[in-house]
Amino acid sequence: MSAPVASPTPRDRRRWAQYLVDERAEARVYRNLAARRTGEEREILLELADAEGRHEAHWVGLLGGEPKRLPQPSLDTRMLGWMARRFGMIFVLALAQNAEARSPYDNEPYATPAMVADEKVHHEVVRGLAARGRRRLSGTFRAAVFGANDGLVSNLALVMGIGATGVGAQFVLFSGLAGLLAGALSMAAGEFVSVRSQREMIEATGHSDFVDASLPDLDLDANELALVYRARGISADEAIERARRVVATAQAADRSVPYRRPQEILEVEEVVGGAWGAATSSFLFFASGAVIPVLPWLFGLEGVAAVVMALVLVGIALMATGALVGVLSGGPPLRRALRQLAIGMGAAAITYALGLVFGVSVA
Repeated sequence: MSAPVASPTPRDRRRWAQYLVDERAEARVYRNLAARRTGEEREILLELADAEGRHEAHWVGLLGGEPKRLPQPSLDTRMLGWMARRFGMIFVLALAQNAEARSPYDNEPYATPAMVADEKVHHEVVRGLAARGRRRLSGTFRAAVFGANDGLVSNLALVMGIGATGVGAQFVLFSGLAGLLAGALSMAAGEFVSVRSQREMIEATGHSDFVDASLPDLDLDANELALVYRARGISADEAIERARRVVATAQAADRSVPYRRPQEILEVEEVVGGAWGAATSSFLFFASGAVIPVLPWLFGLEGVAAVVMALVLVGIALMATGALVGVLSGGPPLRRALRQLAIGMGAAAITYALGLVFGVSVA
């Protein structure tokens, strides 16, 4: 702990009081998250809360006891606490990761070196917990974001290009709906084929009972079953040991009942889910994004008003998905939102310019 300060300035005391309330608020966030978890994750979160309590005690000591009046926690900390009570753990941990990375103690002369180091370790701990959640979420989240963004960008580009040629509002609406349906069906079909093919490949490399009935007749000390395991990438010594164990078990079994080996799970096996479920999800994700550029024409707008409204709606959606990806990936949300916006609007601008050129040449 740092040495006592003989005569801290009012500015020092205000800063320490702010640190104190922020540490308490962060500890509450970790305890709220821990209350919704079990096992190791719960223990880690509670230990993080205890560590924040040690930092809190440091500032109380410098202040000479509990102040009579305390400021409000910072806006970021209050938002984090509010979200911790209402949103999923993955989202909150991603925000907490960003918060821990912005430790104010690096340039704080009255923070101990141990506190500075603690904050850096906390960032890595929260980053690790958030990574666990991202791994659990990655497949569904990736499909949702990519599907919705494909729908947003491709259908916006389509209606912008068609609209720029000067055709009527009904034709633009029909083109947008056709693009929605065609794109969603294409996404669904592609996902169905991909998942079904992946499952078939896994099944082809998984457990086979082709040799099970012959296992009791193999020689315990001289057989080729070990080669089966070696062909699957298992080391020679482990393959021989496993083969002896399997043959011995088969020979000890009741010979009057056909022997079936317990199913083995390949180490590289990947759970891919159902093909129909993946296809349906892809269809819905793409359609949810693709319908947004068409909404102005669905509600009767025409011409420049419809184009402007489509750009505004899609811009908001692109920035929202970009910011969400940024938060969950631990990156800066605003930068990711602007990048997503630039990509979508760039595609729309190119097709709109082509539509104008085509419309003029036809005229």
